[in-house]
Amino acid sequence: MFSLRVHSVDSNHPLTLEETTFISAAATTSTAAATNKFNERRGISHLYRNASQKSSLPNPNPNSRSTSLFVVAVPNYFSEDDFIRFCGSHIDHVHVLLFIRNDGMEDRYSVLIKLDNQVTADRFYNSFNEKRFSPSEAEICHILYVLSVEFTESAEIASTPLENFTELPACPICLERLDPDTSGIRNTLCDHSFQCSCTSKWTHLSCQVCRLCQQQDEKPACSVCGTSENLWVCLICGFVGCGRYKEGHAKRHWQDTQHCYSLDLRTQQIWDYVGDNYVHRLNQSKTDGKSIDTNSCCMSFEGDCGTCGCSEDSGISGALFSSKVEAIADEYNRLLATQLEAQRQHYESLIIEAKSKRQSSISEAVENAVTSTMRDIQNKLEKCEQEKNAVADINRGLIKNQEIWRKKVKEIENRETSSLSSRDERIHDLEEQIRDLTVYIEAQKTLHTMTDTDDGIKGGTLLPVPPKQSSPANSRKHTKLGRKRN
Repeated sequence: MFSLRVHSVDSNHPLTLEETTFISAAATTSTAAATNKFNERRGISHLYRNASQKSSLPNPNPNSRSTSLFVVAVPNYFSEDDFIRFCGSHIDHVHVLLFIRNDGMEDRYSVLIKLDNQVTADRFYNSFNEKRFSPSEAEICHILYVLSVEFTESAEIASTPLENFTELPACPICLERLDPDTSGIRNTLCDHSFQCSCTSKWTHLSCQVCRLCQQQDEKPACSVCGTSENLWVCLICGFVGCGRYKEGHAKRHWQDTQHCYSLDLRTQQIWDYVGDNYVHRLNQSKTDGKSIDTNSCCMSFEGDCGTCGCSEDSGISGALFSSKVEAIADEYNRLLATQLEAQRQHYESLIIEAKSKRQSSISEAVENAVTSTMRDIQNKLEKCEQEKNAVADINRGLIKNQEIWRKKVKEIENRETSSLSSRDERIHDLEEQIRDLTVYIEAQKTLHTMTDTDDGIKGGTLLPVPPKQSSPANSRKHTKLGRKRN
């Protein structure tokens, strides 16, 4: 069950008393003229959902359907005339068609449609909900049943939720992030990955949440305390606050504004503060555990396709249902493969980082070891150089002393030689003197004997024997001996 409040900012077309509600405006238009069923108004849409009622998707609860439909977002390249042609023959059953443009979102606009009766409204819903506006583009037509529509010129009234209602984001990308039971929109099997280029076609940097999710250069931080950890962003107004495990500014923002949906920037999951849990849930088969869609496409109260415009037989419906299940399974398999690839890249980067750190630590350790070894070798080399210099000094001193002692030994040898030669000469002189003395004594004895026996020798004269020719050295010796005798 959805309700819509529009804050009108169209100064050229002020609101009248009849236009405060969409139903009375439709009645006024029908009574005025049929040609005025296409209108345009500038304003800001606030979409609310009853928090106490769960929808049965893909079919809304019969009690929550109405003849008023709300197209959440139409891309701006799709003009109003293109949208009328997009509606085709169903436009004949449209009672009022109101284009709502927001000056703050130039890339898209919303459409409010009032149809003749419930049957035509259901047919319009079945024909165009989740249909691409253009086959070559990724934008999807999201249609919601609205039970009440109110126009007001007060921003405070428009942003105040009704009792038991919670406000939903106006951005189609953020709305697709929500669980189908919360948003009323099934997550489509389009090319939206919330990171690719098709996101920019919807947002054009006008949605604060999508802009924050796409920012890569700037690091987000809490709007109150400035922390960059455990951040949550409000899907309604884009407020960035820290989680309850930090300062709890995101939860405090919900308490102040009643904006109950907040996106975790780390896991991209959405938290519902009213239900106090995540909004994402998966329906799984009890037989094989695969994700399935348990609702049929019939929109009638009685379950008869003949009354709701769904004229396909059971075989076509079963094939369509099976194809949707297979498409959902393929989508989840693709998402699983993408996540596994992301995890593989993440852990490979961690391994590469660990290897690089290990390699750098090994290189640093080897460098330190080589530096230490080189320093030790350098110290040993310097020590050896010092020892070499000391040994060289000692060697020079020894060589010098050797020369001195060699000279002294030579002098001693010369002195010894001279002393030996002088001693030999003296011995020779002494021997000659002894021989001369021996000859003289013997001669005296002989003369004494001869004197006693032979008197004829008395009175004789003893003449010395002339000396032999000798060398000058012997002459010097005899000279010396003669001097000694004298």
